[in-house]
Amino acid sequence: MLIETEPTPNPATLKFLPGRKVMDNGTRDFASPEEAAASPLAEAIFTLGDVTGVFFGRDFVSVTIAPGVDWAEVKPDVLGILLDHFSAQMPLFKQGGADFTVPSEEESFTDNPEDADIVAQIRELIDTRVRPAVANDGGDIVYRGFDKGKVYLRMQGACAGCPSSTATLKNGIEQLLRHYVPEVTEVRSV
Repeated sequence: MLIETEPTPNPATLKFLPGRKVMDNGTRDFASPEEAAASPLAEAIFTLGDVTGVFFGRDFVSVTIAPGVDWAEVKPDVLGILLDHFSAQMPLFKQGGADFTVPSEEESFTDNPEDADIVAQIRELIDTRVRPAVANDGGDIVYRGFDKGKVYLRMQGACAGCPSSTATLKNGIEQLLRHYVPEVTEVRSV
């Protein structure tokens, strides 16, 4: 089995492609060893000590390391864990672990029913134009809400903490949404 790696715009994150499906649907972001307890794979990667994040996409795993750590030291160990996991066809989540819910965020929004058409347009653009591009960079973006012209999004995986994520939000996503949905005035990360 060959596991390919790709750099991401975030120098602390590498994208690992095992050549098979990782998640059947959705994504899963682990920002701590405690969160990783739901997945034997994420838990094993966090045991390396220098890992600060693990993200499962449809066909990739992104791993983020701590500042000051060199990928040359960590990459062989991550590859070994991934190779062992996928070669043995081990489950991605512990028994009952796949039935997870996304933790509620401090900044959570309830969309105004009067904005339903606007929200539908925003979600469609994010799902068809933004998320595939962000997944190519080893991350994901999650719609969190729309309020008075402002769109709230959460960056995950390689995109969380990436030095270029602010530029991506402002120069890419905000311009796209403002072009197609005139009611959008601003995009913010939560």
